[in-house]
Amino acid sequence: MTSQQTLGIKTVLHPVADLAKAKDVYTALLGVAPVVDEPYYVGYETSGQHIGLVPGGGPQKMTSPVAYWQVEDIAAKLAELTASGASISEAAHEVGGGRIVAAVTDVDGNVLGLLQD
Repeated sequence: MTSQQTLGIKTVLHPVADLAKAKDVYTALLGVAPVVDEPYYVGYETSGQHIGLVPGGGPQKMTSPVAYWQVEDIAAKLAELTASGASISEAAHEVGGGRIVAAVTDVDGNVLGLLQD
């Protein structure tokens, strides 16, 4: 048992090759207009989750979707995950509005995102 339980998956980012085409598909899928619609990022809010489209995988160079688990203390969770064998693939940093994100890679190469508001 860990010392800190997650608050669930709150954000899923999808790398996309063609942002305009992907936006059409995700708008149809989710049934809502984007809340963020910029050339570098399109984001949707639906059913308590944030779904983001990242052209070219963004600075993280994502090659597949990444789920971001919400935690209360990102530093503590990073320490727990690295102690269990995960490695940090994206150091904790603020992305705006007080939100801090980070990512680790598990022992099988899967990327696990973390976020703290």
